Amino acid sequence: MPKIDEIDTKILGELQRDAAQSQRELAEKVGLSQNACWRRIRSMEESGIIESQTVRLNAQALGYGLVVFAVIRTRSHSAEWLQRFRAHVSSIPDITDFYRIGGDYDYLLRIVTRDMKSYDDVYQRLIDKLDLETVTSYFAMEAIAINRPIAL
Repeated sequence: MPKIDEIDTKILGELQRDAAQSQRELAEKVGLSQNACWRRIRSMEESGIIESQTVRLNAQALGYGLVVFAVIRTRSHSAEWLQRFRAHVSSIPDITDFYRIGGDYDYLLRIVTRDMKSYDDVYQRLIDKLDLETVTSYFAMEAIAINRPIAL
């Protein structure tokens, strides 16, 4: 695991709060020159600590008003099956998050879609190609905390 110091931690905290701020603003906030700040960011990108700097979209404002968490139990657990399942899930754009999990189920999907009809389309597409034992869906009533910063 790459080592980070207190200044790196400050940089990461600031970037999690607002990755769109200028490097000048960021450097001032963490007490570095712009060049030194840029070098640290570049180093953390190269080491894999920073994966990307993206924009968070308001799904509701864009008409994507339904969030569904689907848990899946499968009959097959081979590496080949997982590779096919991973490719299939990746081909469905409304599935925004995909986890292999422990417990009663094998996989957890987060699906962000427009409405129940759109979700049913995703569901039908999901079960169409692969043999899944169980798909159980949970519909989010309210988002209380999403994309919270990692506590550093």
